[in-house]
Amino acid sequence: MEQGETEEDFMKDALAIHRWLLAHQVHHEIVRLPRPMTCAEELPETVSSTPGRCVVVTVFDVATRIGDEVVVAVVSTAAAPPQPGAVGGLLGVRQVRRAPAFLVNSATDYTDGLVCPLLLPESLPVLIDDRLVADDAPVFTATGERHTALFLRALDLLTLLRGKTVDLRAPRPRGTHGAVAARH
Repeated sequence: MEQGETEEDFMKDALAIHRWLLAHQVHHEIVRLPRPMTCAEELPETVSSTPGRCVVVTVFDVATRIGDEVVVAVVSTAAAPPQPGAVGGLLGVRQVRRAPAFLVNSATDYTDGLVCPLLLPESLPVLIDDRLVADDAPVFTATGERHTALFLRALDLLTLLRGKTVDLRAPRPRGTHGAVAARH
C-alpha cells in the first residue's frame, strides 16, 4: 500500500473474505478453481455443482419515480437469476437495468461479474431471493477473483447476509411500473 492509500482504495478479494469469515468463526473454504471464470454465472460448470447451489449477486441500476438513480444488489442462485421486471415491480420503480461494470465496481468494491454477497457496503441496498435455502448443504459463491470461489454451508451464508428477503418469482400485473421496466 502506498502512502495516502487506504484499504478502502482496493477491490475486495478472497483474502478479505477469508479474514472476515475467520473473525466471525465461520467454517469455510476458499476453493482454487480449475480454470478462471469471467462471471459468477459460470460457477456451476466451473465447480461441478448444480446452479441451485451456486449463489450469485446481480447489481441493478434503478431509476425511482422521482428521478433519482440508486443501485441495488440482488442475491439469488444461478438457477434463478433475478429479472429486472420483477425487481422493478417489487420496488415500484419506473426503470430497472443491469448496472454497467464501472457502477458495479464502485458500488460493491468487487470486480463486476464476480461480486460476493458478503462484505457489501452498508450503504448498498441488498435484496435476498427467498428461494435461497437455509440448510446444511454447501453452496459456492464468487470472491471477486477469477481463480477462486467461496465454499460454505448455505445456513452460514444466509445467517451472515444483510438485506431484505423478498419474493422475486411472483408475476407482476401488466401496466404496472414493473411491467414497463421489464419491456425496456
